Amino acid sequence: MLLSVVCLAGIAGPLLAISHRWGLPVVVGELLVGVLLGPMVLGAARATEPTFAFLAEIGFALVMFVAGSHVPIGDSRLRAALPKGLLRAALVGVASVPVAIMLAQVFGTGHAVLYAVLLASSSAALILPIIDALRLSGGPVLELLPQVAVADAVCIVAVPLAIDPARAGRAALGALAVVGCAVVLFVVLRATERRGWRHDVHRLSERRKFALELRINLAILFGLAAVAQTTRVSIMLAGFTFGLAVAAIGEPRRLARQLFAVTEGFFGPLFFIWLGASLDLRALGQHPALIGLGVALGVGALATHLVPRLAGQPTTLGALACAQLGVPVAAAALGVQSHLLAAGEPTALVLGALVTIAVAAVAGSLAARSRDTAAAADSSRS
Repeated sequence: MLLSVVCLAGIAGPLLAISHRWGLPVVVGELLVGVLLGPMVLGAARATEPTFAFLAEIGFALVMFVAGSHVPIGDSRLRAALPKGLLRAALVGVASVPVAIMLAQVFGTGHAVLYAVLLASSSAALILPIIDALRLSGGPVLELLPQVAVADAVCIVAVPLAIDPARAGRAALGALAVVGCAVVLFVVLRATERRGWRHDVHRLSERRKFALELRINLAILFGLAAVAQTTRVSIMLAGFTFGLAVAAIGEPRRLARQLFAVTEGFFGPLFFIWLGASLDLRALGQHPALIGLGVALGVGALATHLVPRLAGQPTTLGALACAQLGVPVAAAALGVQSHLLAAGEPTALVLGALVTIAVAAVAGSLAARSRDTAAAADSSRS
């Protein structure tokens, strides 16, 4: 019964995202449906239900794997733009520290390290589709890509350490173990690619309808997730690092379609509905300051991402770079699972991400309009 309700509810995400006018990501609708189905409203879905929570863990790993596979590591165009992109990512990281300390003191949460990671993050999974959909191009856009990729990767790795700084040493060792396994997997997968073994498996799987690539990659993903759990690290890191390894080699199109179907068709929506059901909106009502925290995190992310304007980045692209999703969602999920955040604080983190999504949607539209205006002016002069 629960799965049928969740699958039916998952359709709400695409329905809300149909309109290009608002530019809402699908996950926004899925989070809202999760809140509606959760204990606060209908009570049809409880995040603590063992089967629901287990399936959400699988969805979490797959969502982070897909996010990692979207980071354009293998794009040769990034090499020339890499120095400026790294500089701008570093500027945002430095600027996020004083803002995070101020927010932690003002709201009395003591989570300055976590806020710094959130403020410095960018979501490649959100920003790259916006760039593609609006057909943004040119040197400044190319320089934006490595900035977003580096910020996304570094902040995803840093989230488990920032959530619980008291155990950062043990978490760092676990993170190193997971990253080391991901590096070994990259070397092995690259060797199979160069020797043609993957292509042989692909042809056999396609001819016999075995779906071997999907089965093998899921086995590797869940094996790496097992390593993460054994070393007391979030499976988020396992999914993301394996996604990066696959992206560095080049994800096969057939595998990409299969993973898209499995993740976006079932496990991804289920995870976001579970996350929505676990968010405590009543705590926001009982502690209105947390609403201010969420808005402040969104505005703070915008402010820190405008700092690279000093290094020549257009304002619209700086605002576009502030879009966040994976890192705040991961932090909220970890906060719910570990009970290390205050009541309602995970909801505030998600609210901050929604603010940045709205800013990025407006910034992308303004960037496209500026491009069209410049193109019209050039054509009139010619």
